[in-house]
Amino acid sequence: MSTPGIENDPIGWQGVGQIALVVRDPEKQIAFYRDTLGFTFLFRIPNGAGFFDAGNVRLMLTPPEKPEFDHPASILYFKVGDIQAAYRTLAGRGVRFEGEPHLIAKMPDHDLWMAFFRDAEDNLLALMSEVRG
Repeated sequence: MSTPGIENDPIGWQGVGQIALVVRDPEKQIAFYRDTLGFTFLFRIPNGAGFFDAGNVRLMLTPPEKPEFDHPASILYFKVGDIQAAYRTLAGRGVRFEGEPHLIAKMPDHDLWMAFFRDAEDNLLALMSEVRG
């Protein structure tokens, strides 16, 4: 018996296309994600939101559109190939890490490593890497 999943769903799900991160100061956050993290800036829209290429997902940094949306974000986990190198590079750019990269779990075919850090508005973010062999 197969397990239901998005690949078997008649709707035609194709995964996550965009993530919105609510920010209070779009200018400051756009500069952080573009200049400090090095994401490719795509475009802006009139409300001040900025869009980035974050691999196969588009990242939108947007001011809250309603008061109920003005709160800290969920944690975004950015996949990297070499977490140690990414950590050193970003720390060298002044990124505030909560600690060094560390092993989260040993999986059958890889080890899962993470390192948590803060953006320019103290949103918690993470690097994640699936280390094989």
